[in-house]
Amino acid sequence: MNGALPFIVGAALLALVLGFVARRGKNMNLEQWTVGGRGFGAIFVFLLLAGEIYTTFTFLGGSGYAYGKGAPAFYILCYGTLAYVLSYFMLPPIWRYAKDNRLYSQSDFFVRKYESPTLGVIVALVDIVALIPYLVLQFKGLGIIVEVAGYGAISSTLAIWIGAVIVAAYVMVSGVHGSAWTSVAKDIMILCVVIFLGLYLPYHYYGGLGPMFEAIEKAKPNFTVLPSRGESLWWFASTVLLTALGFFMWPHTFGSIYTARSARVIRKNAILLPLYQLILLFVFFVGFAATLQVPGLTGSDIDLALFKLSVKTFDPWFVGVIGATGMLTALVPGSMIMMTAATLIANNLYRAVKPQADDRQVSRLAKFLVPLVALVAVFFTLKGGETIVALLLMGYSFVTQLFPSLVLSLAQRNIATREGAAAGIIAGVATVASLSLTGASLHKLSWLPGEIQDLNIGIVALAVNFIVLIAVSLAMRSAAAPTHAAAE
Repeated sequence: MNGALPFIVGAALLALVLGFVARRGKNMNLEQWTVGGRGFGAIFVFLLLAGEIYTTFTFLGGSGYAYGKGAPAFYILCYGTLAYVLSYFMLPPIWRYAKDNRLYSQSDFFVRKYESPTLGVIVALVDIVALIPYLVLQFKGLGIIVEVAGYGAISSTLAIWIGAVIVAAYVMVSGVHGSAWTSVAKDIMILCVVIFLGLYLPYHYYGGLGPMFEAIEKAKPNFTVLPSRGESLWWFASTVLLTALGFFMWPHTFGSIYTARSARVIRKNAILLPLYQLILLFVFFVGFAATLQVPGLTGSDIDLALFKLSVKTFDPWFVGVIGATGMLTALVPGSMIMMTAATLIANNLYRAVKPQADDRQVSRLAKFLVPLVALVAVFFTLKGGETIVALLLMGYSFVTQLFPSLVLSLAQRNIATREGAAAGIIAGVATVASLSLTGASLHKLSWLPGEIQDLNIGIVALAVNFIVLIAVSLAMRSAAAPTHAAAE
């Protein structure tokens, strides 16, 4: 056994133990299992949000994108901060409404706000479709981490299966409590490891951050500035906007809001979480340091940059520590995604078919569905070849389609109707799906201005969504007006 493996195995066992211990003294009914009894304070909500926001995407995708793309990676630093500013104003009323109406999922929110079970089913389906690539992202990262950090002692495929079993086991037992407890270990480790790597590697290989960027600029001119076409300023701005608006539209992140004890807890986190964004700087430094030290990584292999450089630089035991940290960045969000997907299927799809089902039946079914969700994700993980950032952006393009109808529902007078909300979401998702499946691109439309060609396709879909939402809502209100007048 090499020196790295004990640390990786230890992290897996730690997650399993913490996940099981988290249920002690609690009756795991639907409310406890999904939203922690709505009793989490600021620290636990912080850890839960950080645990599911800063994932293998942060650990591998951020460094890999900096390594492979250069300046376009900085979009990752921007969108979270904007989302936190937005959350200070948007999330407290969502929390209050969810508490007053005993909501368990994001889909429940739309059902109550628009008084439409059909809309709830549509939202649940969009959520589930978006969650699968996000869960695939976590498993894909887990496989990379364990195989590379373990020096090949455990294959990527075996690591993915082991991780899926561990997460499914403790999610079935402890639900959101297990995720919160494992987040404690994960956040402590990622803070220490990422900050160390982000400072040590540039100084070890280049003598500092300044000399590192000077060396990169000399070897790869303009690598650290946005290109004039492709991932240009227009791509950057549209991608930041898309991901900032969609940040809290992820159903597992949205559901974490429900766990808070009070609206004040949410506002505290909106103030503190931007500081956590600074971790991304150190992740980028690792990716940039790897650019000249482990050249030649292309395609999805750019996600290997952090570990390739770590293996080259450190003794096996410390690579094992890095691998253990990376494993936890996959297991924690993976657990929340599994639980959320299972809850959506049980609470918002099954209950739509059998409205007489009570919370006990729904809770039992949700727990039973967890391993099935894990199996589906493992299947797509082993078949897929997308980079980690590509997977995340695809999921964002879907979930952000929920933003217009959600934010309009928070107004005192909602101008959107249930029909408009449903039509807008379907139009936006259909736009994303059709373009993704056909491989179409705005760049193929040569008659468009270059700036428009560079826009993120998710923003284009969002514009289609909003236009359809408003048009259908106005049409429905106009059609309803004569009926009301006749009734009077």
